[in-house]
Amino acid sequence: MNSARQINPILKQVLELGPPVIFFLIYLRIRDNAYVLGGTEYSGFIVATLIFVPIMLVAMAVLWALTGQLSRMQIFTAFMVIFFGGLTAWFNDERFFKMKTSIVYGVFAVLLGIGLARGQSWLAFVLKDALPMQDEGWMILTRRLCGMFAALAIVNEVIWRTMSTDTWVKIETFAFPIALVAFLFWQISALQIYLIEDEDKHV
Repeated sequence: MNSARQINPILKQVLELGPPVIFFLIYLRIRDNAYVLGGTEYSGFIVATLIFVPIMLVAMAVLWALTGQLSRMQIFTAFMVIFFGGLTAWFNDERFFKMKTSIVYGVFAVLLGIGLARGQSWLAFVLKDALPMQDEGWMILTRRLCGMFAALAIVNEVIWRTMSTDTWVKIETFAFPIALVAFLFWQISALQIYLIEDEDKHV
């Protein structure tokens, strides 16, 4: 049974997408600055990262307080942001935060791949209640999403290693989420034949 409380969908989107956008705006404001904290000089990117972590945690806390639930993906992503944000600050090296995105997408791809190797769709285990679909449809969607996550991980590695920090921040904040959402909408539309209609509609 899904015990999550429903909230205004716009508010939900603000809480989920607001922190990355705030990070982007803060970065634009302080990217050219350097700050000395505890005798160590930090770039504007690293300071923006340190500000982003508590903002994200507050947004998640509010979301949990309002809905009574956080997804496994949200919890895992938060852990990775905290962990790699901490490494970024500790070693004063922005590469840690940039590679975080590759690792998150890579882990999702590996987990889905492990399920597929076992003949299972672990994606269905997480989303089946929200999106009733035949098992064959779930397997197709899982294979495609596994490939998408793997592709995003590779693309992120190429971008942060070969392009400027400005370019990476823009792609991380906007391009990756938009690409993933567009991909999911495309796949759900393409897999309509596998969706299970609500029987109550026919009563």
